[in-house]
Amino acid sequence: MSQSQPQTQAISAAAAGTFTLGGDLTVNRMGYGAMRLTGKGIWGQPADKPAALATLRRAVELGVNFIDTADSYGPNVSEEIIAEALHPYPKGMVIATKGGWERVGPGQWVHNASPQHLGKAVEGSLQRLRLDRIDVYQLHVPDPAVSFDASMETLAELRSQGKIRHVALSNVTQEHIERARNIVPIVSVQNRYSFADREWDYVLNYCEQNGIAFLPWAPLGQNRFANAALDKAAKELGATPFQVALAWLLKRSEATIPIPGTSSASHLEENIAAAALELPDAVYKELSAVEPPPASLRG
Repeated sequence: MSQSQPQTQAISAAAAGTFTLGGDLTVNRMGYGAMRLTGKGIWGQPADKPAALATLRRAVELGVNFIDTADSYGPNVSEEIIAEALHPYPKGMVIATKGGWERVGPGQWVHNASPQHLGKAVEGSLQRLRLDRIDVYQLHVPDPAVSFDASMETLAELRSQGKIRHVALSNVTQEHIERARNIVPIVSVQNRYSFADREWDYVLNYCEQNGIAFLPWAPLGQNRFANAALDKAAKELGATPFQVALAWLLKRSEATIPIPGTSSASHLEENIAAAALELPDAVYKELSAVEPPPASLRG
């Protein structure tokens, strides 16, 4: 087996290296996204709750110490399952959650980033996650009906109260980040980003330049895009196309923390194995030169 291939006998998220959030939280750069620990439509309990619990525990065994979730996943279900599976949390475990959506049914999302809602959302997440303080709390999405500054001022106040350690953002532009940073320090940004979807390149570049972590959601694309270059690289490296896609994200910037999600322990192991997959420069350049498909062909 070449050095480029993931070492399946010693799978560890630590192989991806680390990133320090806010100067005091060092995490491995292969994280885990907990959205899929719910039912269909990101609603209700998972079809196989024991498997969901086992997947979370396996993630910890594989060195994952950064888990991303949100109160809207379920709603509440993902946070509750995380606490059930992992509390009391291992030393160094960072749970990042989010608020700013309300749920009214499967696949249905309603904006609410009002100060009142965010205050209640933080209290709810603290209770469900069984925490005294949330290490990383993200505004899930700017609310077009609410002042963005008011949302951020609320999170800044909750941080000053000790309920949040660090404030973060999700689904934002560079302008949002700059405005937020005038109110409160921002430690991470989570936007849709993958090998097949690089719309937010400029935001990733901004984060890298300013010491902010970039969490690509849908890091495997969540689409059927599988071009010849990706397949070719996977065959050359003895890996899967998904592993190559994750390795591409890790090599794209030292600021990236991929958070692939799954409710399957075997799929989890495949994803985490990508932490050890180092793309040769020639392969990385070849993949990076491939033009992603137009938005109309994604999904």
